[in-house]
Amino acid sequence: MEANLDNIDFKMAAEEEKKLRHDVMAHVHTFAHCCPKAAAIIHLGATSCYVGDNTDLIVLRDGFNLLLPKLARVISRLADFAEKYADLPTLGFTHYQPAQLTTVGKRCCLWIQDLCMDLRNLERARDDLRFRGVKGTTGTQASFLQLFEGDHSKVEELDRLVTAKAGFKRAYMVTGQTYSRKVDIEVLSVLASLGASIHKICTDIRLLANLKEIEEPFEKDQIGSSAMPYKRNPMRSERCCSLARHLMTLVLDPLQTASVQWFERTLDDSANRRVCLAEAFLTADIILSTLQNISEGLVVYPKVIQRRIQQELPFMATENIIMAMVKAGGNRQDCHEKIRVLSQQAAAVVKQEGGDNDFIARVQADPYFSPIHKQLESLLDPSSFTGRAPQQVAKFLKEEVRPALIPYQSKMGGKIELAL
Repeated sequence: MEANLDNIDFKMAAEEEKKLRHDVMAHVHTFAHCCPKAAAIIHLGATSCYVGDNTDLIVLRDGFNLLLPKLARVISRLADFAEKYADLPTLGFTHYQPAQLTTVGKRCCLWIQDLCMDLRNLERARDDLRFRGVKGTTGTQASFLQLFEGDHSKVEELDRLVTAKAGFKRAYMVTGQTYSRKVDIEVLSVLASLGASIHKICTDIRLLANLKEIEEPFEKDQIGSSAMPYKRNPMRSERCCSLARHLMTLVLDPLQTASVQWFERTLDDSANRRVCLAEAFLTADIILSTLQNISEGLVVYPKVIQRRIQQELPFMATENIIMAMVKAGGNRQDCHEKIRVLSQQAAAVVKQEGGDNDFIARVQADPYFSPIHKQLESLLDPSSFTGRAPQQVAKFLKEEVRPALIPYQSKMGGKIELAL
């Protein structure tokens, strides 16, 4: 049997399955054909789920081991980006309306934090996996107890040995014919959560591309639109969002499957699982590869960012102007009324005339504000409106992100190129 492990006649197996309508028995017969002396004992005491479910658990574990380094690489690339732009002020948005300033690097750290949560979730889901082991047709191990003539210790030892040989530290102590389909829910839940993170990140990048502040990589000969030659569509981010939505919906399959498993097992789980489990890992794999490509080539346009800040900052600086005037001996209420009138006038220029925000020019022209005219430049310094954003970036990357990536340092690899 050992000598024929890799001697698989797939053509014969396909013919057997067509005849028997049973995938496991087709391979049992095919294997027996390769080693006829063992034919009488192959699959003795076992059930199809001894083969299928145990294999699925190995594949799920190995799938996580493929995804985790890819996720770590994305986090690493974004961490480098966040560090580079930790001090670059940018307009913050709440409700997609202009809000207090943040920095490009700090905003990126919001993305990284979600992905770090995903990294921990994937590690936990992988480490929580156990082996089904040697459990028999309904999980009672009755067939193996009979084989060992009632010796419970031998059944337990066989279960332990098979579990260890498959690379698992623990087996599920109780199962029906299958391992609990709740396990599949946990596996696809963390992948769906990863999909939600990537969808949010790539949506932000798409919105920033519309503002012309940040763009994903755009190749020299790349065409954005067949009709509009000037277009620079964020197609990589759009692809990630499209596939992430698919990934998020796949968790509904195991949720429904687990809910309708009757007693020890019904077979309506099988065909569904063969689709949703594989698709979830394949989808997560390609969106991570695509996001790595995006994160390695993000382009920032500081002058566009600065221009947008200048359009909104004058109104944001009104509180600083009031405080400076009061320190210079002015009356807070009088100053507030003056600023209210001037800001409304400036808003009318922006909204009704389509002009630039001239609020500061109006302040400079009003003699009431002469005590602070020389301070206006410093009062309008964008970096004074970003709070502790640069310090938060540095602390977050140093204390949380970089340590989480240590187990994956040897697998960081080089840049990734997309075929399409």
